[in-house]
Amino acid sequence: MMHDHLLSIILFSPFLGATILFFIPNTRREVVHAVAVTFSGISLLLSLLLFYTFDINLGGFQFIEQTVWSERLGISFYLGVDGIGTPMVLASALLMFCGIFVSWNVKDRLKEFYLNLLVLGSATMGVYMSLDLFFLFFFYELSVIPMYLFLTIWGRHTKGYKDMKGHLNMKGEEKRESVSFFLNFNKNSKDYAAMKLTLYLSLGAVIALLGIMLIYVKTGLNTFNIIDIAEKGNLSTGIKEIAFILIFVGFAPIAAIFPFHSWSPVGYAAAPPAASMMHAGVLKKLGHFTIIRICFYLFPEATAEWMPLIALLCVINIVYGGLVAYLQKDTKFVIGYSSVAHMGYIFLGLASLNHISLTGAVFFLYADAMAMGLLFALAGFIYYQTDTMDIPSLGGLVHNMPFVTCCFVVGAAASFGLPGGMNFVGELMVFMGAWEVYPVQTIIAALAVTITWAYYFKMTRAMFFGEANPKLAHVKDASHWYERLPLVLLVFFTLFFGIFPGKFLSVIEKGVQPILARIDSIPGTAIAKQPDIPNTPGDNPDS
Repeated sequence: MMHDHLLSIILFSPFLGATILFFIPNTRREVVHAVAVTFSGISLLLSLLLFYTFDINLGGFQFIEQTVWSERLGISFYLGVDGIGTPMVLASALLMFCGIFVSWNVKDRLKEFYLNLLVLGSATMGVYMSLDLFFLFFFYELSVIPMYLFLTIWGRHTKGYKDMKGHLNMKGEEKRESVSFFLNFNKNSKDYAAMKLTLYLSLGAVIALLGIMLIYVKTGLNTFNIIDIAEKGNLSTGIKEIAFILIFVGFAPIAAIFPFHSWSPVGYAAAPPAASMMHAGVLKKLGHFTIIRICFYLFPEATAEWMPLIALLCVINIVYGGLVAYLQKDTKFVIGYSSVAHMGYIFLGLASLNHISLTGAVFFLYADAMAMGLLFALAGFIYYQTDTMDIPSLGGLVHNMPFVTCCFVVGAAASFGLPGGMNFVGELMVFMGAWEVYPVQTIIAALAVTITWAYYFKMTRAMFFGEANPKLAHVKDASHWYERLPLVLLVFFTLFFGIFPGKFLSVIEKGVQPILARIDSIPGTAIAKQPDIPNTPGDNPDS
């Protein structure tokens, strides 16, 4: 019985927890903690069950649930996961659960904080599960609301933002972007970050909605069912081209591809740690996922035609993001621009359109979620202890924070692709697949890894080693169980699936194969052929 409604239970458990929190006063902190942990924990445990019971022999969409919502409009509450959605549901549940503990000591309106976190977790999982375009878009829009509240209520002002942007022009006058000009925000304020995030994502959502409505009208099927549209939709080549452009441009901002990226690092820096974890780990990945689910699945011809341009933009992401990250002095800005650069690697894998690269790109989606979630959790803990994100003001923290230092080194090493971490597997597969199609871009992307090493080495040395700042003699290590638990979980998942990736790769392949089959069926399309990825000894999921 539970198996038949597994996705609904995973999806609605956090929503139910958020509803219960409405009726609990903020003074009952123990009860608030218990409710948030319980309902996020249910989603996490069942997400693990979902991942390990996904039938890799069957493949396709599994755990299907469908309820007609409006027969007249052709809208169904239609849930299902394939090898691409399943890992990302797990990532959402894990980061939501860890975010509860990372935010354990939030003093201001804890109940409302947890309520927003649970809604955000549910909304992202809803996107990864939805097989109906209407509800996919509904959950996508729902995910933006909590982020705005996180930034405006619990966010911080980012004093380094003006220095980063170079806010004076040649006449010594302050430069102003469109958002700050029209809305009269200080560019280093959390309100500016919140509004910029909302405007970028909302404008993109409107464009994507136009694409969805075009699909709905032109298919003539009176349905938002993605599978029915793929199998029965008879769209002309011109309509597919227009729909692809609208969907890609609409969802590209949340994926932070150049030039739609500038909202992202500002949002990271201003957000509280749990929100930054969700933002980098799963909210940003909604862009890649929706592009795969809609563009790759419904418009394989247009996808193949536009990928060379995407391959060019993603290299700009990689190099630009890495160089800007190296110049930052704010911890969250370094990690934030590192995430922007990583989005370029994922897009390179997507653009290459072959088995190894696409599997590696989806693997990288989950890997980056773990590494970024860990690093933002640690950055938040250090900020709460030191009251600063200014890297030059830190130093010698290893003496007072040995556990935090160890976890940060693991997160940084995983992020720059050290063997043993999940990112290494994803990067290697992306490079192997992309080399067959875009050798020049692959060489540039591979060389840019050295930039990633440079800024992570630089930041780690400045924060944790060298001469200790006497003003920080009071800082304490993560010693309580609720401080260590989320860090241990994220380190474990990063290393375990980095060392034993076989099960993960087997699941992802079952989501990638049908998409590549649709693209390979296009007459005259030259897609690089790659053999299936063999399981290494000890990685056989059936063993």
